[in-house]
Amino acid sequence: MLTIAYIALGSNLGDKNKNCTDAIQMIENLPGCKIERQSPFFSTAPVGMEDQDWFVNGVISVKTNLSPHKLMRQLHDIETKLGRVRVEKWGPRVIDLDIIFFGNEVIDKNGLIIPHLLMHLRKFVLIPMTKISPDLIHPLLGQTMVELLKGLENDDQAIFPI
Repeated sequence: MLTIAYIALGSNLGDKNKNCTDAIQMIENLPGCKIERQSPFFSTAPVGMEDQDWFVNGVISVKTNLSPHKLMRQLHDIETKLGRVRVEKWGPRVIDLDIIFFGNEVIDKNGLIIPHLLMHLRKFVLIPMTKISPDLIHPLLGQTMVELLKGLENDDQAIFPI
């Protein structure tokens, strides 16, 4: 059975655009995965640990027959191949790949939490999501991506189109 998964991408080390583009190509080459849509990239201020370079962020939708856990393992493998070293939470990274949604599934098992716990608070996820799936409904919050983004109108997270 095929499921649509949404994956957020981010990079703030090296050639950020290339890191994201390379990750997308590697995801496209995974057996059982086909990229359906890709948002534009955005330049975004860091969140959580602010004393670091800005990020390039985007979102893709992928049609997959992989399980959520298998997809996450494959994404971690891609991060490693692109040079990601996990040093500190929210620290600088060559690439960061997160499953935001996996169909309408709600998962909290073996370290995998879907929908992503903080996605509804992050403009760098919501703005790209509104570009590829504005009417997608968050399975726990019952709001569309557009509605969730409107809830952050007064938030000062800096994000600019590239």
